[in-house]
Parts: sequence; C-alpha cells; structure tokens
Amino acid sequence: QVQLVESGGGLVQAGGSLRLSCAASGRILSTYAMGWFRQAPGKEREFVTGISVGGRFTSYADSVKGRFTISKDNFKNTLYLQMNSLKPEDTAVYYCAAGPSYRALSMSRDIDYWGQGTQVTVSS
Repeated sequence: QVQLVESGGGLVQAGGSLRLSCAASGRILSTYAMGWFRQAPGKEREFVTGISVGGRFTSYADSVKGRFTISKDNFKNTLYLQMNSLKPEDTAVYYCAAGPSYRALSMSRDIDYWGQGTQVTVSS
C-alpha cells in the first residue's frame, strides 16, 4: 500500500525558511512524478511545484518561483520542499502527491496518491 507522510511544517516568521519532507513507501519516487500542493483556509487546493520521475524537470507556481525548491532523494524515498523568504500568504496545509506526469500534476490532474498534509503558518 502506498503511503506518503509529510513532516516539517510549523510556525515561522515572515522572511524565514522551512523544509518540508515527504516520506514515501516502496519505490514510488522512482516510478511516479511527485508534487507539492497547498490549501489555505477557505480556498481550493492549489499546485505549488512538481518534479518529473527522473528528477530532471520541475515546474513551479508563479507565486513561489525563486523562493521554493523541490527535490527528491530516491535512496531515502523522500521528497523535499525547501521554502525560503516565506510570506503570510504561504500559510496553508501542504500536501505531497504522486501521479504519472509532473505536467499533469501542475494542472492538478491524474493524481494517484495524496499525503495527509502538514500545516505551515507564516506570521507577519
């Protein structure tokens, strides 16, 4: 059974940094494209960033370009999201997700697996 477990969320001041991790079961990182999504209170879940199966290609939402970086370590079965220069509007529950294509993930399509989410709160 596929499991995705996020960690690393918390409370941080504006301008600060956090690194989220997503521990994946089995060989999911080497067979699926992976992505991060977020959902703020009262808003729909939105795409943040995605990475191709081989790790060569990435995609970012305009709102996080230049501040967030997605990476993965297939040997550790872990997906990462490095978040720098955080803003209050980055406050949300962050989810990792897996699907067949990072391009489809960027359009919030064809998502096969979700994690349970981790809360990120950025204070002003």
